[in-house]
Amino acid sequence: MRLTQLLERLQYEVIQGSDEIEITELINDSRKVTEGSVFVCISGAVSDGHVYVQDVASKGAAAVIVQKEVEAPEGLTVIRVEDTRYALALMSAAYFGYPAEKLKVIGITGTKGKTTTTYMVKSILEGVGHKVGLIGTIEALIGDKSIPANNTTPESYTIHKYFAEMLEAGCDSVVMEVSSQGLMLHRTAGIMFEIGIFTNLGEDHIGPNEHKDFDDYKRCKGILFTQCRLGIANVDDQWYEDVFRNATCRVETFGFSEKADLRATDIQHITRPGYLGVKYHVNGLMDFDVEINIPGDFSVYNSLTAIAVCRHFDVPIENIKKALKVAKVRGRIEMVKVSDHFTMMIDYAHNAMSLESLLHTLRDYNPERIVTIFGCGGNRSKTRRYEMGEVSGNMSDFTIITSDNPRFEEPEAIIADIVVGIEKTDGKYIAICDRKEAIRYAIEHGQPGDVIILAGKGHETYQEIKGVKYDMDDRVLIKEVLEELHVR
Repeated sequence: MRLTQLLERLQYEVIQGSDEIEITELINDSRKVTEGSVFVCISGAVSDGHVYVQDVASKGAAAVIVQKEVEAPEGLTVIRVEDTRYALALMSAAYFGYPAEKLKVIGITGTKGKTTTTYMVKSILEGVGHKVGLIGTIEALIGDKSIPANNTTPESYTIHKYFAEMLEAGCDSVVMEVSSQGLMLHRTAGIMFEIGIFTNLGEDHIGPNEHKDFDDYKRCKGILFTQCRLGIANVDDQWYEDVFRNATCRVETFGFSEKADLRATDIQHITRPGYLGVKYHVNGLMDFDVEINIPGDFSVYNSLTAIAVCRHFDVPIENIKKALKVAKVRGRIEMVKVSDHFTMMIDYAHNAMSLESLLHTLRDYNPERIVTIFGCGGNRSKTRRYEMGEVSGNMSDFTIITSDNPRFEEPEAIIADIVVGIEKTDGKYIAICDRKEAIRYAIEHGQPGDVIILAGKGHETYQEIKGVKYDMDDRVLIKEVLEELHVR
């Protein structure tokens, strides 16, 4: 492949060498450079690819793509662009033969609801014969293959690689989570989404390694609606108009409000032994009753979003109802049987907004007590810790503060920050740093009618400490505790 083919949709300047050379591979990791490859120098939070120019040249790279001045050995082609992350996205699309243009790409952005909604959309569309790929927080699904995720929205090269593999696997469409970070870092640049969805917006991902402030967070969410044909938006969200201020797409809305194009009415919470669910009526652009096996108003929003999307694929109502009845997502209100007397569930709620929403939902089902077990991640905004502590203190009957992913911080210091928040309330709590011991305490002290929420990690199967990921799955911890208690 000629370098000009990879650069055909970019503005660039040839600093040294020629853009007519043949290229073997497109690389953005200096450790993977091979003879004849082109290396894209990305300036990241941890390292800057521009410092590896000499190194990749010695490994046989034929060209480098830069946005800064570099010292390059003779014989190495140097191409300068305005933004190498943007360049990587467009070059990746070209490298894999523009696979996004052969798929119907559905992108979902928002603070919460993205993951559950992607699985609901996939379930509904596959029920009528579509073959649907998925990219999200938990995994990428390509045919029968599941690839664990490192980021909600992968690097652009990986996205187009997945798209190409989806085409080979016979997929005709793909549903993906589009994070604000992914939009900010141009990971989805150049992709024209068939449908873009906005679920909601809460004050999250604000910090030194994420967004500088809430306005930047809103702005980045809005980027999706400048690169899709149709935008579907939660009209009930207070930031809806801000996010869509610069939208260039057609817009449809969903929600509970009378002004929504697709509305949920007559919402009823359903509770039976071992079962929490919700049913409602769909009004506006469609008209039918639906019941789902996941509790709460946010489940209504998620399913309504999926319905709004699948309406554009002409899915029959009976297929939509059947698919929504069985849709489940690992780590999203995932029930785990521990007792005949009380309920335990695992949920990914890892910020104040999602935790408050979950606790509010469960309170609607009139449990005897709500017991919440959670921690917070290290090297993230301290505000999140204070807020989550305050939310749990106000809305739980008892809180067990424990460790999550401490990363490069001390777990005890993170717990101390959470305590600052919870002590603003009258909430009762205990701090147990070891997550397994926290689970043991909850199970041993469970009372009839309790709902115990193990929040924060959800689908994750690791704990990150000092840069190392250790195996740790909440489901496994629960199983081990139950086995040990049974032995006793």
